[in-house]
Amino acid sequence: MRCWVVEAITDEGRMVLAERPDPVPGPGELLVLVEAAGVNFADTLMVRGRYQRKPALPFVPGIEVSGEVVAAGPGCARAPGERVCASIPTGGFAELALMPDAAATVIPTGVPADAGLVLLGVNYPTAWYALHRRAGIRPGETVLVHAAAGGVGSAAVQIALAAGCRVIATAGSPEKLDVCRRLGAEVAVSYEEPGWVEAVREATGGVGADVIYDPVGGRVGLDSLRALAWHGRLLVVGFAGGAPPELPANRLLLKEGTVLGVFWGEVKKRDPTLLREVQDSLLALQAEGRLDPLIGGRLPLDEAPAALAQLAGRRSVGKLLLTPRRRDHQTP
Repeated sequence: MRCWVVEAITDEGRMVLAERPDPVPGPGELLVLVEAAGVNFADTLMVRGRYQRKPALPFVPGIEVSGEVVAAGPGCARAPGERVCASIPTGGFAELALMPDAAATVIPTGVPADAGLVLLGVNYPTAWYALHRRAGIRPGETVLVHAAAGGVGSAAVQIALAAGCRVIATAGSPEKLDVCRRLGAEVAVSYEEPGWVEAVREATGGVGADVIYDPVGGRVGLDSLRALAWHGRLLVVGFAGGAPPELPANRLLLKEGTVLGVFWGEVKKRDPTLLREVQDSLLALQAEGRLDPLIGGRLPLDEAPAALAQLAGRRSVGKLLLTPRRRDHQTP
């Protein structure tokens, strides 16, 4: 199979496109012909050795895939021919990938493999868990979503709207602000502008946002406390801005606010039943037409470095996907 391999950790996150033997599934493992592989901000960190989890070298990056099961190891519930998706530790940027059978979710009939991956992989489950389980959003509340045109941000916008919340969105360019409005955000402001906090407060009648969903961190995360309502909840989802914010306790005291960490990757390992509950909830919303995953681009496997560069440089919208095509499975 063809795959991208990180042979050594470098500042630029160098990968090599290589031919490697096809993986062989062991007990409880599935071998999947990859139809779509998600490109995540975590991948941009992992290839540079800056993620909290550091795979042993060499490794194939990519932490979520969807596709057809072509072989199953002993003890698997899934069988060849089924279409599945899952988050995986590594191995997604390849034509074939191993997937734990326990983590695999069958993609319903009629749902494309790429849309199924976006809906059930990382972004939408993270947003649903953060907003419903951590923040406990309620209809009528105002939710401020940072980087709302991105993969995880656009998922949060749609899930908050489906819950009956009002959404204010931030993004970094006029084009991305237009995307936020098309997603349904009532107000969209640029977090690159110095007055974005005042714009949020004005849009809320001076009250601030009940819930702030922050995958950016850095200065944006710090300034978010000034946009928080009384008894507001700040969700710390990630640090795409480059650094964790240093949050002053006095601002939390003055708002009686709460800061909530969101580590969905660990949660789903500790509570597999919650994973199924979240995925079932997302599928139900999708069946009702209330979720429509925003896919910003489908790139061939050869363009994985370009996809990572787009994401790291904040030039992408929605979810970026790689679409490997194994040569001996192509239709002539």
